[in-house]
Amino acid sequence: MIELRDVHKRFGENRVLQGANLSIAKGTSMVIIGGSGTGKSVLLKSILGLVRPDSGTITLDGQDVTKGDRDTFLARFGMLFQGGALFDSLRVWENVAFRLVRGAKALPKAQAREVAVEKLRRVGLKPETADLFPAELSGGMQKRVGLARAIAAEPEIIFFDEPTTGLDPIMSGVINELIREIVVEMGATAMTITHDMSSVRAIADNVAMLHGGVIRWTGPVSEMDATPDPYVQQFIHGRADGPIESVR
Repeated sequence: MIELRDVHKRFGENRVLQGANLSIAKGTSMVIIGGSGTGKSVLLKSILGLVRPDSGTITLDGQDVTKGDRDTFLARFGMLFQGGALFDSLRVWENVAFRLVRGAKALPKAQAREVAVEKLRRVGLKPETADLFPAELSGGMQKRVGLARAIAAEPEIIFFDEPTTGLDPIMSGVINELIREIVVEMGATAMTITHDMSSVRAIADNVAMLHGGVIRWTGPVSEMDATPDPYVQQFIHGRADGPIESVR
């Protein structure tokens, strides 16, 4: 469904992507792992067309992501942002329904609120949460609201950017389980970028390791522990020694 071929991107002298190749099959969950600053977010933004690669191609269902109607293209995606990215001045249901009340196919507010309440219920939040403001919620609840917003428009593809950042281990486990359940229920294609190995094991069908601007290894999550690739082994076990240099 999503394919990257020899994708390059640099910012000044910083060569972030140096020939990245990746295929994500429809209805599967791909998790991208790699250290900070390796280009995971740039990869995600390139697929969305927010960053234009210097060379190479990125296609969605065989169509170049840089061509065609942008609104129609972006309508196929949902996004759970790393920091939640909720609008402080909007109530919870207005955050969840943000996309639903805009554009040519906007729903009436009453109907959009009903959809929002249902999506909040799906992520384990009670109906009364809908009328609160984000500042009145815990970090875990804010993350759930972000997830409800990501699925509100029933997207075909959902991106998760560090979905468990800032959460305690128990809440991280809850969010991971929710993500997995929802992706399977919707039959959506998912792409997650994360440092959290518990998320990788809970969410992924397939895993790709990004380092040095290229995908060094990709394969089923069940084969990740057994791969001899030294970069993957160092990263998944959090070892200080290995080919991935750390700043000391």
